[in-house]
Amino acid sequence: MDFNGQFFTLTHIGDVEDHATLKVVPVKPVVLTLSTVEEIEADLPPPHESSDTISTHSSSSDTIILSSSDESRISRRSQQSNRFEIPTFSFDVEQHLQAGNQAFLKDGALLNHPSLTSSILEKLAEVVFGYTAYPTGIQILTMVEALIEKFPCLREPGSFNGLYGWQQRMKWKMGNYRAKLRGRQLPCPELEVNSRKRPRSNENGSSKGIKKPKKAEVNYLPPLPIGDTEATLDKERVDVLHEVKKKNNERIISEKMDRSFSFRRQEVVKQCPAIHDFRERWPALLSEAQIKEEFKRITTVPLERTFLTKLDFYTPKMLEIFSKKGGLAGTKIRPLPDSLSQQFRVMTSEEQPM
Repeated sequence: MDFNGQFFTLTHIGDVEDHATLKVVPVKPVVLTLSTVEEIEADLPPPHESSDTISTHSSSSDTIILSSSDESRISRRSQQSNRFEIPTFSFDVEQHLQAGNQAFLKDGALLNHPSLTSSILEKLAEVVFGYTAYPTGIQILTMVEALIEKFPCLREPGSFNGLYGWQQRMKWKMGNYRAKLRGRQLPCPELEVNSRKRPRSNENGSSKGIKKPKKAEVNYLPPLPIGDTEATLDKERVDVLHEVKKKNNERIISEKMDRSFSFRRQEVVKQCPAIHDFRERWPALLSEAQIKEEFKRITTVPLERTFLTKLDFYTPKMLEIFSKKGGLAGTKIRPLPDSLSQQFRVMTSEEQPM
C-alpha cells in the first residue's frame, strides 16, 4: 500500500499484510566461476583486431565503437603489449632499409645515411605522440630496441649496444616535435600547460596553480573534439543530468560522457573545482561503470583487470608477510591467510580429475 499497489522486493516475510498480493519471481542461483587473469585476458578480443577502431567496454553488455573519424575524442591510444610495433615508413625509406639489411647480413655493413635517419625519426615521433607526448627513457629504449631488431643495419659503430645514439636522437626529436606542434598553434592544451613557465605577453594569468600531468595520466588534457565547442559540450553535460534520472540508459550516458571527456578534463585541470561542486555538475561519475570508464579514458588502462592482475602478483608475498606478523596484530590477521589457503586447497582438489 505504501507503494501505490506497485510490487517491491520483499526481504522479510513478516512484512506481508493480510489479503496482500504476492508475485513470485523464480531466481536462478548465482554460480561463480573463478578464473585466473591469464584465462580472462585470453577470452578478450585481440588488441589489434581493427587498426582504425577503438572499443570502449562498459560494465554492461553495451559496447561503444569509436571510428577513426572520432579519434579526436580520445587523443591517446593504449599500447596493449610491452613490445613497440615499428610502423611502415615511406616507400623510398623502406627500400633503403631492406637493401641495408641485405648488406648487413652479407658482410656486416652498417647503413649511414643522414637524410634517411631524419625521415625515420620523424615517422617514429609521429607514432609515439599517438601514445604519449612525453615518453619516458624506458619507453624510448623499448622503441629503439624494436627498431634495431627489425633493421640491424641501423646499429651504431662504437656504441656499447648500438642503441645509445638513437636514444639521444629520439629524445631530442620528441622535444622538437612538440615545439613544432606548439609553433603551428594547433589545439593541444597538454603542450600549452606544460610550456607555461611564465605568463606570456598576451595572457593575464600565470602558470601558478595549474596542475601538471602525472606519470599515468596519458589523456591528461586532450583537445576538444573537432566541430565541438565548450557551449555544445556543456549542453551534453546538462543532458547527462537528465539521463542519470532515467533507468536502463547506460549506453546513452556512456556516449555523452565519452564525448564530453575533453571538456571535463579542461574543467578539472584549469579550474580545479571543489569535489562537492564537481559531483553536482557530473553526477554520472558516481556510478561504478563510469568510474571504470573515466579511469580508462585518462590512463587507457582497464581499472578492474589491472587491479586483479597486481593483486594476484602480490598476494603470495602478502600472505608470507601476514604469516610472520607477531603480537596482537598478528593474532588477528593470521586466521585470514589460513582461511584463504584452506579455500585454495579445496578449490585445487575439486579441479583434479577423479
